[in-house]
Amino acid sequence: MQASLHTLAFRGLETVPVHVQVHLSNGLPNIAIVGLADKSVVESKERVRAALSSLGLSLPPKRIAVNLAPADLAKEGSHYDLPIALGLLIAMGAIPSDSVDHMIVMGELALDGGITGVNGILAAALSAASEGKGMICPETNGAEAAWSGDIKIIAAPSLMALINHLRGDQVLPDPKGRVAETASDFPDIADLQGQDMAKRALQIAAVGAHNLLMVGPPGSGKSMLAARLAGILPPMLAKESLEATMIHSMAGHLDKGGLMVSRPFRDPHHSSSVAALVGGGAKAKPGEVSLAHGGVLFLDELAEWPSHQLDSLRQTIETGRSVVSRANHHVTYPARFQLIAAMNPCRCGYLGDPSRACTKAPRCGRDYMTKISGPLLDRFDMMIEVAEIPISVLNNPSASENTATVAERVKTARARSFDRPLQSEGMVNAQLDGPMLEEVMGLSASDKEFLQTSAEKLRLSARGFHRVMRVARSIADLEAKDRVEKQHIAEAMQYRWLPLLS
Repeated sequence: MQASLHTLAFRGLETVPVHVQVHLSNGLPNIAIVGLADKSVVESKERVRAALSSLGLSLPPKRIAVNLAPADLAKEGSHYDLPIALGLLIAMGAIPSDSVDHMIVMGELALDGGITGVNGILAAALSAASEGKGMICPETNGAEAAWSGDIKIIAAPSLMALINHLRGDQVLPDPKGRVAETASDFPDIADLQGQDMAKRALQIAAVGAHNLLMVGPPGSGKSMLAARLAGILPPMLAKESLEATMIHSMAGHLDKGGLMVSRPFRDPHHSSSVAALVGGGAKAKPGEVSLAHGGVLFLDELAEWPSHQLDSLRQTIETGRSVVSRANHHVTYPARFQLIAAMNPCRCGYLGDPSRACTKAPRCGRDYMTKISGPLLDRFDMMIEVAEIPISVLNNPSASENTATVAERVKTARARSFDRPLQSEGMVNAQLDGPMLEEVMGLSASDKEFLQTSAEKLRLSARGFHRVMRVARSIADLEAKDRVEKQHIAEAMQYRWLPLLS
């Protein structure tokens, strides 16, 4: 007596087909799981035994062999519980063997027979859809799996309900796709008094998804500005939503399921490890750079981060992906994010203020900045000085634009960039490169000469030169201009030089 079912193993966001083969034979009662299974998979035999017992079913007094093929592929995770249990039920004759044909089965079993949610369901459902198969998954993952397309999905709350459905005794409802619950009460940008230049820079960065570095004394509002960026960013496009949802599902961050539509905002602490930042660990999980895919990665107190951790971001910023290398395979996660960073100008934080600066100024500022490598600084599109807010401004607050107004302006400007024939939807200005960048600029001969002269005076690198062009394009989009003009270039150049860092 034997049975065979289909499930999946994961390598990053990629899926690998796995055949779960269950065989009953004469011999001493025992359950053996083979096929390079890790500890969580081996422990599934106890969960399966307890779940079946809670339904009043006992395992036959036979030798039970469970093979997870291919045998040379490492199997990790608790989602093998449900296919193993269904394989046993088929081999025992409790459910018909054709009831799970052309179905991908995933789910963790509770000891009382319930089916618990697992990670990576959306990626698995998309894989099933590409192969023309259906999906059996936990009820809590049903809303997530429903976004995979028009495929048959059975989302069961318990093993008993699933058995009754497969036997035709009851019918489980089809799951409906829903949007994940996200925080919509972003802090209002109108709460931040003063800092008109910083707010302007924040809008430009939001339009083109540009990397932004803010330097200023403690309490000047750098972290408040970064926190308000999430509220002015436009919603994610469909492709971005699917990718972000798959990454967060793989990391186990979709507690209530559903599709992500708001852009993620990640702000890890500077004590985070390299694996937590760029991905890795024992199971090659996605890091903060991938969890911020399609959204914002905010690094506060940038100079307090270890240098080797910051330098690990350099390749990821350029390629838009994070590669976790292992001896026998490589795992790749999408990681195209907008980097926002904040830092003090020096250790004491008051460089440039004669009344409060330490006696080591200005050398303390230069020493503090050496913690950040030049190649990393060169990857910031914009660098601004956030000055201290005068007490008189705080004591007499004035009305300013709220988040909703600014968000609508940013949304309109970004939509304008997507309307250009050469710039497909989803390609933000920060991704423009090569001939496409020159084409969308539309510079006149005099403006091109001004751009070259200014870049030579600031001694910009080739990377810095192109980043200035991208920022100028975003400024023009914000002002509803079809081509980039001299004033846009001049403003973009201002964001490449900081008096505090010179």
